[in-house]
Amino acid sequence: MGWTRRALIKGSGLALLSLSLGGTPPFLRRAAAAAEPLPHGRRKVLVALFQRGAMDGLMAVTPVHDPALAAARPNLFMGLRQGQTDLDGRFAMHPAFAPLLPLYREGRLAVVHGVGSVHKTRSHFDAQDYMEMGTPGVKSTPSGWLNRAAGLLGPRASSARMVALTDKLPRSFYGDRPAIAVDDLQSFGIRVPDGPEASERFRAGFASMYAGSAKRLARRVGKESFEAVEVLRKTDWSGYRPGDGAVYPDSALARRLRQVAMLIKAEVGLEVAFTDAGGWDTHVRQGTAAGSFADRAAELSGALAAFWTDLGPYQDDVTVLTMTEFGRTVEQNGSLGTDHGRGSCLFVLGNEVDGGRVHGTVPERLVKDALEDGRDLPVTTDFRSVFAEVAGKHLGIPRSHDGLVFPGWEGQRRRLMKT
Repeated sequence: MGWTRRALIKGSGLALLSLSLGGTPPFLRRAAAAAEPLPHGRRKVLVALFQRGAMDGLMAVTPVHDPALAAARPNLFMGLRQGQTDLDGRFAMHPAFAPLLPLYREGRLAVVHGVGSVHKTRSHFDAQDYMEMGTPGVKSTPSGWLNRAAGLLGPRASSARMVALTDKLPRSFYGDRPAIAVDDLQSFGIRVPDGPEASERFRAGFASMYAGSAKRLARRVGKESFEAVEVLRKTDWSGYRPGDGAVYPDSALARRLRQVAMLIKAEVGLEVAFTDAGGWDTHVRQGTAAGSFADRAAELSGALAAFWTDLGPYQDDVTVLTMTEFGRTVEQNGSLGTDHGRGSCLFVLGNEVDGGRVHGTVPERLVKDALEDGRDLPVTTDFRSVFAEVAGKHLGIPRSHDGLVFPGWEGQRRRLMKT
């Protein structure tokens, strides 16, 4: 299929590209061979899914009987007659999220509304970084919240504890604990340039680049990262078939979630997985039952529902947490879209989740006086209270360590898990 994949390993602030040049470079193989095997096996896994671009939470899960919202969105407001599905008598779900409705009805899927950051930036890049670092408004944080959380899971960890199915290492994985980002499990690296001469120059340049620094790289990155490369490289991913009749849609997100399922069921010791999906920045022609928002929602829900089915008996081990950097304005704009706002909603999926409910606080009427800055859904739930609850309960991180995962935060976890 001509997949292009780059494996990015980061440890102690160092990024290393492992390129498939007819196999793993020799110095990587030597470093991995010298490393003592680390424990693999079945683990609890947290899957974080970032919806980049800022999802409109009011369209995803709508306070469907609010006349103020209907007046603010004459071209975007949907009601039960337009295909939204009632959840609890107040909120209704967009029809493109229909694949997730059975999970909601079964009590496995929860919605948290009015979620966001205490920092009021409307910059996508800053807001995403703050969320991934777990320190709103603080740019100097060197590590990500998921890396810090992984550091509290105990010393006996697999080298493949943290894997991102992305084309580069996400900010939430930055830090001292080894993590790897890979776009496709079936083909490590990038294509060698076409033609024998170009290929040879490429190989020679790569060898020269790393020949004198293999020992330094091995020291700084650590044996765990090298072993992670070998674990993933040696596993045969080509024969994988989804379980329980799961059918993944044809999308980039579905392919990545399929690979997360592969890693979980391969029992390589995965404990934290990450992936993302863009396209949620709906400034223009956002649409209702059809349009850009509906397309993204269908992609997410179809992929996530297939992933959950695929897991089968591994569902007890997995919790999925979605996130988005901020929400959209309550009022539609002149381009039949919505602009950068504040509060949004997120989804939590798992057998340990207090599901079948819309958690959080949304004003009864979204009139101007009830809005943040007179224009936005108020942030009534700090994202850190959700992340701390989900990661803490699922991965076994005690409340007393929340300040280590989220430096400077003194808030309380929002109850979302059953135990």
